Amino acid sequence: MNFSINEDLAMIIKTVKDFVDSEVDLVAQQIEEENRIPSQIIETAKDMGLFGLSIPEEYGGTGLDMVGKCMVFEQLGRTSNGFTTFIGAHNGIGTVGIVEMGNEAQKRKYLPDLAAGNRFGAFALTEPGAGSDASNLGTTAVLKEDKYILNGTKHFITNATDATVFTVMAATDKSKKAKGITSFIVEKDFPGFKIGTVERKMGLRGSHTAEIIFEDCEVPVENLLGQEGQGYVNALKILANGRAGLAARNLGSMQKLLELSVQYAQQRAQFGKSIASFQAIQHMLADMEVDIQATRALTYKVAWMVDQGMKIIKDAAVVKYFASEAYGRVADKALQIFGGMGYMKDFPIERYYRDARITRIYEGTSEIQKNIISAQLLKEYELI
Repeated sequence: MNFSINEDLAMIIKTVKDFVDSEVDLVAQQIEEENRIPSQIIETAKDMGLFGLSIPEEYGGTGLDMVGKCMVFEQLGRTSNGFTTFIGAHNGIGTVGIVEMGNEAQKRKYLPDLAAGNRFGAFALTEPGAGSDASNLGTTAVLKEDKYILNGTKHFITNATDATVFTVMAATDKSKKAKGITSFIVEKDFPGFKIGTVERKMGLRGSHTAEIIFEDCEVPVENLLGQEGQGYVNALKILANGRAGLAARNLGSMQKLLELSVQYAQQRAQFGKSIASFQAIQHMLADMEVDIQATRALTYKVAWMVDQGMKIIKDAAVVKYFASEAYGRVADKALQIFGGMGYMKDFPIERYYRDARITRIYEGTSEIQKNIISAQLLKEYELI
C-alpha cells in the first residue's frame, strides 16, 4: 500500500484545510446555536467541488478515489460535525448508490446536479421497525402500470429536509424478506412524498434529520435502481463503501481534539506549572495519539482496499467500529484535560463530545459491526 499523493490531490487537501480553518471554524458556534449552515459556506463548498467527491468527472464530479476522498474527509472532520455530516452523507450514502448501481440514463439525469450541489442526496433505509434489523422493512412498493406506488415511513434520515434526491429501499415482495427489497431513486417533489417529524438531536447541529412519509407515492418505473430484489444487497454495499469515509471524518475530529488538548495542557497552569508536565495528562495525550494512529492506519487500509476492488465487508466493519469507539475515547480524554472548561458550551470540546456519541450508532451500531466481523470470521475459518 502506497499513500503518497500527487500535486493535484495535495492542492485539494490544502485548499480544504484552509477552507475549514479560515471559514467553517469561524462559524462553527453559529451553526451550533442556529442549527443551520450559513449559505455562504454552502456556496463556497459548491465552488470547491465538495459535493462531487464521489461522482466521476464525466458527470461533473471530482472523481476522487476512496483514498483521496478519505483525505478530504479527514480535513472536513476537523470542524463542525454537523457541516461534515451534511457533506459526507451527500457524498457517501446519498450519491454512491446512483454512481455504482445506476444505469446511464439515471446517471446523466441526476449526477451532474448532485455534483454541482444544485441538488442534495440522501439515503432512506431506516424505519421505526427496521433499524439494526434492516431487512424488516414495512415500506412497500407495488408496480402499477408504469409506476411503483410506495407506502410507508422512514425515520432518522440524514439530510431529509435539504435533499431532493433520495435512494430509497422498499419491499416489493415481503414474503422474500431481504431478497424482496428493491431500491429506487425518489425525488422530493414526486406525488405522495412528504417530510414528517424533524428530529431534535443531541448533537450534529446544522445536519437535519427527519421522517419521510410515503402515501401512495408515485415513482416512475425508470427510477428503479438496479434490479428488483437487489435492494438489500445494494444497501449493504452502499453502507460498507461509506464506512471508510465515516472513519476518516472521525479521524479528523480526533486529530483536532488532540491539537486543542496539547495546546491547552501547555497553557493551563496548576500547582505552579503547566498541566502538561503531569504524567496523568501526558498519558491521556499518549492514549489519544495511539487511537489516532491506529484509526489512520485502518482507515487508509480499507480505503485502499475499496480502490482495489477487494472484498471489504469485514474490514469496513472493523474500521467503522474502531474509529467510532476511538473517537468517543479521544473526546472523553480531551474533555477531561480541559476539565470544567471543556464542559462549557463556549469551548468546542463540549460540541465534539456530543457529536462523537452518534458515530457508534448511525450507519450501523458498534454491536452490528461486531456481528458482521464475527460472522465473516466464522465463514473464513469454517471447517470443510
